[in-house]
Amino acid sequence: MSLSRRTLLVAAAGTTLAACAPTTSPAPPVPTAAPVPTLEPVAPAPTPTATAAPSPTPEAPAPEVPAPEVPAPEVPAPAPVPAAPAAVPTRASVTARYADAAPAAWGLDVPGVLTTLPRAAAPAVALTFDACGGPGGSGYDAALVDTLRTHGVPATLFLNARWIDANPATFERLAADPLFEIANHGTAHRPLSVTGRSAYGIAGTRDPGEVHDEIAGNLAKLTALLGRPPAFFRSGTAHYDDVATRIAADLGQRIAGFSTNADGGATLPAAQVRRELLDADPGGIVIAHMNHPGGGTAAGLATALPTLLAAGRTFTRLSDAFR
Repeated sequence: MSLSRRTLLVAAAGTTLAACAPTTSPAPPVPTAAPVPTLEPVAPAPTPTATAAPSPTPEAPAPEVPAPEVPAPEVPAPAPVPAAPAAVPTRASVTARYADAAPAAWGLDVPGVLTTLPRAAAPAVALTFDACGGPGGSGYDAALVDTLRTHGVPATLFLNARWIDANPATFERLAADPLFEIANHGTAHRPLSVTGRSAYGIAGTRDPGEVHDEIAGNLAKLTALLGRPPAFFRSGTAHYDDVATRIAADLGQRIAGFSTNADGGATLPAAQVRRELLDADPGGIVIAHMNHPGGGTAAGLATALPTLLAAGRTFTRLSDAFR
């Protein structure tokens, strides 16, 4: 807000001055040598009276003229301070809270797992790609990612901690690409269970503490690398019990399941991958893999995408669909 200032003018009052005139001297005496007729006395000239000079009229004060408003210098508003991320529950607190919790469901589609997009985003399809790392494969399918970039198709990439460690430069390029969203695929790629359930021969977590470790380990890694926590999580094998999904929610992670398995864990040939993609329903979440460059996923995607785009199919990242 501009500040205005006024200049106050002080009127100087005039000082009254009196002028003093000199008086006239008396006439000299008449000599007595000869008689002279008597003369009527002559009255002396009146002495002029000193008159005061007229007082000057006091000067009227000048009217007040407002000074022009000088705008105050603009002070930029302080930048908003980003809210501190919510504290992640500790392993001890999770263990204490769920020590006696017994799961009632186990599998791919249990309470707390998102398998389709919200109705508002239903015309689109969410493509999601896992990178499992470790024994599950730490390769990078550059052809698949190049196809997505060529067609401008967004996707959500679920990256395991071991895959990130094996591909640091590739991770940086993917994380910097606005076409992609990075999501949490766990620390050691384990199914999430509080009782030690396994899936596809992969041993699951055995208790609430191990569930916490599987989620929080990679959550911390990604938060440090991205500068913000990832919004979505998918476990190794995408299997859960309903206690594990509650723990994930406590850690601020939304679990992304799927409605279409496009590549069967990177085992299907290109022709079948193409068919699965073409058959995916609007509003669906598609799972495939980006860590097996020798598989059929990239080739199947490359032949399916032009057909889907020509038919008007649109694609979305999970965070854009679940606002």
